Amino acid sequence: MKYPKIPLAQTIVQLCKAKQIQHIVLSPGSRNAPLTIGFTHDDYFKCYSIVDERCAAFFALGIAQQIKAPVAVVCTSGSALLNYYPAVSEAFYSNIPLVVLSADRPKYLVGIGDGQTINQEDVYKNHILYSANLKLDLDEKKSKKEDDLPIMKNIENRLESFLGLQQNIQEFNETEINKAINISIENLGPVHINIPFDEPLYDRVDVLSVNPKVILPNIKNEEETDYQNYAEIWNKADRKLVLVGVLDPNSVEQKYINQLAEDDSVLIMTETTSNLHHPRIIPSIDKLIAALNADEFDVLKPEIVLTFGGLIVSKKIKRFLRDYQPKHHWHVGKQKANDTFFVLDKVFKQTENSFFKAFLPLTIPNQSKYASFWLLQFEKRRKNHQNYIDNIAFTDFKVFDSILKTVPNNWQLQVSNSSTIRYLQLFDVNPTLEVFCNRGTSGIDGSTSTAIGAAIGNTKPTLFVTGDLSFFYDSNALWNNYIPKDFRIIVINNEGGGIFRILPGHKNTANFDYYFETKHHLTAEHLCKMYDFNYERVNNEIQLKEALSEFYKPSNQPKLLEVFTPSTKNDEVLLDYFKEIK
Repeated sequence: MKYPKIPLAQTIVQLCKAKQIQHIVLSPGSRNAPLTIGFTHDDYFKCYSIVDERCAAFFALGIAQQIKAPVAVVCTSGSALLNYYPAVSEAFYSNIPLVVLSADRPKYLVGIGDGQTINQEDVYKNHILYSANLKLDLDEKKSKKEDDLPIMKNIENRLESFLGLQQNIQEFNETEINKAINISIENLGPVHINIPFDEPLYDRVDVLSVNPKVILPNIKNEEETDYQNYAEIWNKADRKLVLVGVLDPNSVEQKYINQLAEDDSVLIMTETTSNLHHPRIIPSIDKLIAALNADEFDVLKPEIVLTFGGLIVSKKIKRFLRDYQPKHHWHVGKQKANDTFFVLDKVFKQTENSFFKAFLPLTIPNQSKYASFWLLQFEKRRKNHQNYIDNIAFTDFKVFDSILKTVPNNWQLQVSNSSTIRYLQLFDVNPTLEVFCNRGTSGIDGSTSTAIGAAIGNTKPTLFVTGDLSFFYDSNALWNNYIPKDFRIIVINNEGGGIFRILPGHKNTANFDYYFETKHHLTAEHLCKMYDFNYERVNNEIQLKEALSEFYKPSNQPKLLEVFTPSTKNDEVLLDYFKEIK
């Protein structure tokens, strides 16, 4: 086996292997060549080459999202690692373990005008769990002709070499690498390891020169809580709202959801991204609350809100709970708790299953009719929902209805942000589907890349539903040699950012069309030809139904279906929906 000659590169590769980081996403470059050599010459690693660093990071995030374990991204120096930032911030807010390995120049080459050089240390400081800034191998420094350096750089270089001798550079680097990766494993989030390499970069050896120490992660015990006091408060309350955000499929045992749902004083509201299902759950929050008046909100106002899972999509539920604040807001989860409604007074820092196992036996079902009343209202909304769809024109709304009725059982459903995820929230979703969306930062920038990575990390067939702006924004995602043949994309093309027509503001003006809605006449057809996707376009309901009947069938290449809808009708149909369903 061939290894990079540089000891620091050997150390990185060996510790990634020891910590079972198997998926390595590499972008081309020279400064990161020692890492590329190390990873690609070891059969343990599954290596992927993605040229665009922004796409590469979201691709890695998609894999990590599915396997629930760290995935490494490797880039050269300079602006390359800045292109990782959108995915790093998404990983930070979505609790996804991502390990950024950025190659860097030696300190003496930083700040003197050397090419492809920026200040890389702590570059993600506001959105990272840990930044490890490694030291250049001492042997490599000795090989430099120090006399050729300017006097101040010469002194700095010699001083650092001296300090390195005292601190033991190898030991320092091993400690920092172990710490960074362990933090990503323990706390589920992104970490950054910045790695200086000096030339020569491409030398290889047949024998390893270092044997780094492996420090195992320390999985902390969950906090112990006196649940009795909280159970007493819970049992006295007639109106309890359980609100669930982004959640991995099968992460909460169904028996606990069943027990909560059987208590008529407990109303459970979930989102499409919650991946929870029960007949006595309200899965489409906005469908219920969008048309409520002040008196009805008073009836809905809970005494206690119990939240778990990640971030909430619905703006309407956030506004309701800020305007009609409960007495208590409790959150369950090991990651950061958000004071979304400005009344958070208790955080149970533990998994949902361990909380419910301890807490639910202390609770007593209340005879309140809180849940029954609102479940009945919701069933009326469901009927009105279908009546409305049956009588509207071919628009985005009708397209989502057709798609969700045809997705095969047990598929993975990846969804882009903006209007796409918001439309999806209004529909009942097949409970066999696993639904994912980048809701950490809610950006449109890497949805396609994430979906493709997720298709690699999950053995299930994957459907990605997206809007036109999000798709074209991330079109380099298709520059990817790893897309499974059963991967499917549906692009809903209304020729612009249709969601802006729903928001307040002056519409139907040249200024609005150009700067807000950003109207265009692009199609995905030529991209599909370039990247070897099967392409089909439809313009009406009949064509869409015919296309969907064949779309999910096995094929020798991935498929993309582009659905064109009228840009000027979608906003009217959606806004009227909230009036009509009541």
